[in-house]
Amino acid sequence: MSEIEFPAESSDKDVSPATASGYLDPQYWDKRFCSEEHYEWFKDYSHFRHLIQQHVQISSSVLELGCGNSQLCEELYRDGITEVTCIDLSAVAVEKMKQRLAAKGYNEVKVLEADMLDLPFTNQSFDVVIEKGTMDVLFVDCGDPWNPNPETVTKVTAMLQNVHRVLKPDGIFISITFGQPHFRRPFFSAPEFTWSVEWRTFGETFHYFVYVLKKGNRSEESGSCIQKPSFAPIRLLHEELESEDYLFRTNLDDME
Repeated sequence: MSEIEFPAESSDKDVSPATASGYLDPQYWDKRFCSEEHYEWFKDYSHFRHLIQQHVQISSSVLELGCGNSQLCEELYRDGITEVTCIDLSAVAVEKMKQRLAAKGYNEVKVLEADMLDLPFTNQSFDVVIEKGTMDVLFVDCGDPWNPNPETVTKVTAMLQNVHRVLKPDGIFISITFGQPHFRRPFFSAPEFTWSVEWRTFGETFHYFVYVLKKGNRSEESGSCIQKPSFAPIRLLHEELESEDYLFRTNLDDME
C-alpha cells in the first residue's frame, strides 16, 4: 500500500472543533492529524513518568490506546520498554506515527489502526494497557456527568471490557485523565471487572488523575476507589484556561 501524503503543517493553532462533540467525529481527527505534528493531552511524559515507572517493567508488553501524535510511546521506548503496541482509529495518525518512529529507528514499536471499543487482540495479550485522554473523548457529550446518557455508558463499558479482556492475569490498566473519582468509580468498579482501583494525582495549578487498575486484585474495598495523596483546590492560571484540555475539564466539573 502506498504511503499517505500529508499537506504541509498549518500555521493555524486553533485546531479545536466548534463544539466539544466534534471530538467524536473521525473526520475531525483525520484532518487535524494531517496538519498537526505533535500535541500532548494532559501534560507530557516527564510530569507522570515517576508514576508510570512504578508499574511498567522493561520486560512489559504495553498497549497504548489512542496514540494520536503523542510522544508517549517514544518516551516509553527510550526508557527501555521496547514491546509497545500503539493503536488509533485514525488511519492518518497511524501512518504518520509509523513514519515518525521509522525515522527515529524505533522499529520495534508496532502501530495499528484499531478501535479501542473492539480491540483486535486475543485474550490476555498485554501486561499493561495505558491511555492518556482517550477515554475522556467518550465523555464529551455524556450529558449530566452524574448520570451519563446510555450511549456514553455503552461505549465506556465496551472500552473497559476490551481492556480487561486483553490484560494478562495481574495485568495493569493505567488511565490518565481529567475525570475525578466520583465520575470514574461507577465504571471502573463495575462487578464484572476483577481489578483493584487506586489513583494518584500530578500537576501544579490543576491536578490530573492517574488511575491504576490491577487485574485479579479486586477486594471489597475496590469499589471505594482507594485514594492516594490528596490534592489542592483547583486554581487555574490564564494559560490553563486557554488550553484545549479545558474543554474536557469544564464538561466534568461544571455540574459539581
